[in-house]
Amino acid sequence: MSDQTTSVKVPKSGPGIIIRILYYIFVGSWLGLIWTLLAWLFNLTIIGLPLGLAMINRIPQVMTLKPARVNATAKVVDGKTVITQTKIKQHPFLLRALYFLLIGFWFSLVWMLLAWLISTITLGLGLPLSIWMFDRAPAVTTLAIV
Repeated sequence: MSDQTTSVKVPKSGPGIIIRILYYIFVGSWLGLIWTLLAWLFNLTIIGLPLGLAMINRIPQVMTLKPARVNATAKVVDGKTVITQTKIKQHPFLLRALYFLLIGFWFSLVWMLLAWLISTITLGLGLPLSIWMFDRAPAVTTLAIV
């Protein structure tokens, strides 16, 4: 019998879109701004940099309750399906570090503040665009695959 393997990226189960939108409107918008600014204060110091980057990687969860994605692998072995979950493979560390130092550090702050302004100034009409931007903040900052 041959082994078959299929690998897909799947989100962990989380709240529905209506709950996520209500959370963003009443909590995520102001909490996300505070979270973003605190993360960048940590990023200004070498000691706080790991915490600041971890906070930036969690912006989608803080602002919109977006569940983290994992890589799920389903393998059929001897007629039984075995499912394993692992973190999504990232770009090489040195590439991500160089990108962060040259571009990600300043551009992601501009990106996140612009996303926050879009959602605030448009009184919610720009919400889909700003949520998309917040979801992409880790990728803009450190090329993280989200």
